[in-house]
Amino acid sequence: MPDLPARCLTRRRLCAGLLGGALLVACGGSNRNTRVDLEPPTEHTTLGPGDIFNLEIVGEKDLPTEYQVASDGTVTVPYIHELEVAGLEPQEVAALVRKRLMERKILTDPSVVVTVKEYRSKRVTLLGQVQKPGSFPLAPDMTLLQAISLAGGMTSIAQASRVNLTRKTKNGTRTVVVNVEEIYEGRAPDIPLQAGDSVYVRERIF
Repeated sequence: MPDLPARCLTRRRLCAGLLGGALLVACGGSNRNTRVDLEPPTEHTTLGPGDIFNLEIVGEKDLPTEYQVASDGTVTVPYIHELEVAGLEPQEVAALVRKRLMERKILTDPSVVVTVKEYRSKRVTLLGQVQKPGSFPLAPDMTLLQAISLAGGMTSIAQASRVNLTRKTKNGTRTVVVNVEEIYEGRAPDIPLQAGDSVYVRERIF
């Protein structure tokens, strides 16, 4: 097998030094692509302050069905008043409402259904060279490109080839460097985000 050109070897060393092992870069022509070594997102479906959900007590058509979790993590439901729902899964909220209705002898065997309409407590943060830096609600199946678009896109001086993505994992907080240019061009897959992810877009060095 012939030796690799010196230019390609130099490029590999440069890539390895810049990315610190977070990205695997293949040196070559049009087939060059980047893979981000990052744990897949963890789904968070528990309720938190600001979240909006629908609660239906089957057969009770005159009751309100839409509720929003208060800042203290509670919600007020007819018949049973205040409930602590922060940190609970939707099915756990339904079971709690059913239990309280039966304890207070309001209904003997109620059927309760809870579905989340909007997770406002689950957010991602975009900082640096984006048009509208800040914290944004995490929509279901949101990806990195969608989040950047939500922040108005990158500025004219953004360094799209080196974007930091920080994520909390079971082993601690981890930051990887993402080449967003390759995602835009279809040479690398987009990255699904999870609640709490932080994206930092660096300024291009001229």
